[in-house]
Amino acid sequence: MNILVTGGAGFIGSHLCEVLVGQGHHVICVDNFNDFYSPRIKRANIARLVDNDNFTLVEADICELGQLQSLFSSHRIDFIYHLAARAGVRPSIKEPLLYQRTNIQGTVNLLELAREHGITRFVFASSSSVYGNQKKVPFSEEDPVDHPVSPYAATKKAGELICYTYHHLYGIAVNCVRFFTVYGPRQRPDMAIHKFTRLIDTGQTVPIYGDGSTRRDYTYISDIIDGLLAMLDRCNGYEIYNLGDSKTIPLMKVIQEIEKNLGKKAKIEHLPFQPGDVEMTYADISKAREKLGYEPRVYFEEGIRRFVEWYRDVGRGLSG
Repeated sequence: MNILVTGGAGFIGSHLCEVLVGQGHHVICVDNFNDFYSPRIKRANIARLVDNDNFTLVEADICELGQLQSLFSSHRIDFIYHLAARAGVRPSIKEPLLYQRTNIQGTVNLLELAREHGITRFVFASSSSVYGNQKKVPFSEEDPVDHPVSPYAATKKAGELICYTYHHLYGIAVNCVRFFTVYGPRQRPDMAIHKFTRLIDTGQTVPIYGDGSTRRDYTYISDIIDGLLAMLDRCNGYEIYNLGDSKTIPLMKVIQEIEKNLGKKAKIEHLPFQPGDVEMTYADISKAREKLGYEPRVYFEEGIRRFVEWYRDVGRGLSG
């Protein structure tokens, strides 16, 4: 197939592009290489793909409708993975208008062009942050998500809603994927596991917001890619899926595993709990298991070992 991957030079997107190209699909990767983190990192993510005949890189901004119109007119597209977004809870509190423009307007631009060009299968990258601070665990796709606690979460919920609207009006099949704290090689440098690894490695202080008891459902990148690939053949109707590991790991356990694999101790500074953060994420993945055949395979301890190995081999040089 001809598959469009937005945000294709990012963490999840670059892994997805590699596997799709390896399976013989032609991938059109869209990325605007913005400076949320170093564009050099994103270019390194796709360095092995740029000379492949089944990979086309288009440097474009999903908020610029004219750029997208040119892309859609130039390429036949069978399937869309829409991963591009402004990510991160805390930055969204500082720049809510930027998050609204990218995550909502950019999504509408892509849905509208999918409608115009008769593209009927669309995967939208959502987030576990839409669940907010609800007490019921694990989080199910059937749970109400009407109380997001950050602008980022609100934009992801809005994206799910507008996807449903286009499904209802125009018959576009949409899978909305709620990712649960994805980690692994190429993880964004601002995310906790990568940030903590870099700080511990360089002897800097590791900031812990709260008492370290917050828990996250950490999901290794290859498990996420398996779930996304399953949607190629099973994107029908309108569906929301949790993709997580369905286990929760306390923050201090994360630091201990990084310390063990680096062979260095963390210098920890406790700071007040941050607005917009949630106390726990925990995915109910029974729906993804049933309908996608999704099954996480990489245990957290093994995932951290693989990440630290990548950091030593590649990530440390990109961080410098």
